[in-house]
Amino acid sequence: MDTPQPDTKTVVGLVAEAVAAPSMHNAQPWRFRFLASERVLLLFADLDRAMPSSDPGNRALHIGCGASLFTLRVAAAHAGVTPTVSLLPDPAEPLRLAAVRLGGTDPAAAEDDLARLHPAVRRRHTSRYPFDEKDIPEDVRAALRAAADREGAELQFPGPWHVETILELVHDAESRDVLHPENAGDLRRWTRLGPEADAATDGVPEYAFGPRMRGGKAPMRDFAGRRPVADRGTTSFETNPHLALLSTPGDTPADWLRAGQALQRVLLEATLAGLATSLTSHALESRDLRLLTRDPVAGRGHVQMVLRLGYGPQGPATPRRSVREVLDIVQTGGS
Repeated sequence: MDTPQPDTKTVVGLVAEAVAAPSMHNAQPWRFRFLASERVLLLFADLDRAMPSSDPGNRALHIGCGASLFTLRVAAAHAGVTPTVSLLPDPAEPLRLAAVRLGGTDPAAAEDDLARLHPAVRRRHTSRYPFDEKDIPEDVRAALRAAADREGAELQFPGPWHVETILELVHDAESRDVLHPENAGDLRRWTRLGPEADAATDGVPEYAFGPRMRGGKAPMRDFAGRRPVADRGTTSFETNPHLALLSTPGDTPADWLRAGQALQRVLLEATLAGLATSLTSHALESRDLRLLTRDPVAGRGHVQMVLRLGYGPQGPATPRRSVREVLDIVQTGGS
């Protein structure tokens, strides 16, 4: 007996979960189109949300879209829908990043391993707060490494000297921003202060900035810069932050999409394991600094993201655009 096919209501629900994914400065650079007669959900890059200074090649944009794609896969598995994913390219539609064919709504056909991650989708939030100095157990690290591997990426936990190198590279990136304030344009565009924070549907609102760092070495981008934020406060962060590097064998748009999927799988696994997480791409936004983030001895591939993990408070939920803003539904087929 044929299983029922996903209807429009189901697709709306899947996209509502997909948009919970992280993206650089919470720009949410994705759009979706559902071809109802073909049961295909298309993922597109939204170049109106690109960052020409911070992400001139749209690498981070692809990573964010990949994270959204993985979240869609998790939501589909939870709903008993079988997704079959095809990544770009489509020469006729260069902004099309992926096509997801949605199979029948058969709970027995869902990927149980993906469905297991579903409770973490809404619990995962970037935390810009201090973490404990407590070590991350090896079995948890192994699970996170395995999560990245499942998506064709590698997660490496650098040793102390390599962590210091990464922190120095982040400091170098911060120094460049001071010398070239025009580079901060993307950050200013995507931060939300005052009353704007409460009404925002995208960007990083001031209530998610976290406290200013008074001491410690955590690689935290200060979204406020020199702008005052009421009741923000200052505090000390970790002296020995736990960092991880996510890498891919290649460095093409398809690799970036795989990196985004691996990133979100790792983040959801970490959330289920009770870890708080934050991301930093600061040292990866300049090509020369990015090349230096890789471990010259043990490192392989191309570093796509630096993760900070630890035991501490989860960050607050940040705003998301509504489904009607990001989803088009085509009932009669075609693209």
